[in-house]
Amino acid sequence: MTVRSASADATVAAAFRRTVAQLRAARLYYGHGTHDARDEAAFLILHVLGLAPQALAQQASTRLSATQARRLRALVERRTRTRLPAAYLVHEAWLGELRFYVDRRVIVPRSFIAEMLRDRLVPWLRHPIRRVLDLCTGSGCLAILASHAFPRARIDASDASRSALAVARRNLVLHAMQRRIRLVHADLFSALGRRRYDLIVCNPPYVRAASMRRLPAEYRHEPRRALAGGVDGLDLVHRILREAPRHLTPQGVLVCEIGHNQAALERAYPRTPFLWPGTSAGTGHVFVLAREDFPLTPAAPACRAPARPRQGRRSTRPRAR
Repeated sequence: MTVRSASADATVAAAFRRTVAQLRAARLYYGHGTHDARDEAAFLILHVLGLAPQALAQQASTRLSATQARRLRALVERRTRTRLPAAYLVHEAWLGELRFYVDRRVIVPRSFIAEMLRDRLVPWLRHPIRRVLDLCTGSGCLAILASHAFPRARIDASDASRSALAVARRNLVLHAMQRRIRLVHADLFSALGRRRYDLIVCNPPYVRAASMRRLPAEYRHEPRRALAGGVDGLDLVHRILREAPRHLTPQGVLVCEIGHNQAALERAYPRTPFLWPGTSAGTGHVFVLAREDFPLTPAAPACRAPARPRQGRRSTRPRAR
């Protein structure tokens, strides 16, 4: 027989209402896999119950045990007191139906490229994919999603941070991908030799300097080097555009996430035919560029005034690694 908790937390439905109210009262910021207080309450409750996302409605009448209720209250108290992203509190993040281990060595996985990989990048890819590179892999989530999207492809996942690669290695074990995905310690392409890829996916640091100075507390718990993109947010993107052609096959394609920096990128490369696929947040967050269309040289990058983070909503960095 399940032991009942305090009346306010007796059922999942009641615990959900209480947790939403507590999170709203704390005036938190979101964007680390959850969009608002309701999303986050569901995430924490389902974690306590050991269930996957999207299962809350079916569990509304389930009673929490006293132990589960205490654990939920402790998580909510720590979340509101420390402003740590919920994913760090429970060492868990989800992209679609896949769960990933996370800690403060990597940013919390969140990516529009993940949405595109679930559709195998249709219609942007029109050739067989035999080799894939996940550049700036962080937690390894995009490499793992790419391995599901292209089961016959060989995949490399590189990152400049050894700490991040340790997290990625843990996720490869979690998903039994040690033989499918090779981890590479590299500053972008520095350790890849002459390897060429049919597809390069990349979610680099792209937060502009002005935005970095006013990031909410939740984002300040993430590794700064995984967020900061320089004055215009495009420091690494400029390097990638210079170096990627040498590592793409003739039909190869680069898919790169750049946040809210579309205007700055197009000013820097006014003659480059970037393609901007639609995502759940609209267009302009991810570009697709074929090998044959890469620019020769950039114009002088221009800086665009950053948007101010909004409280209680997805903030400046809906990004993943």
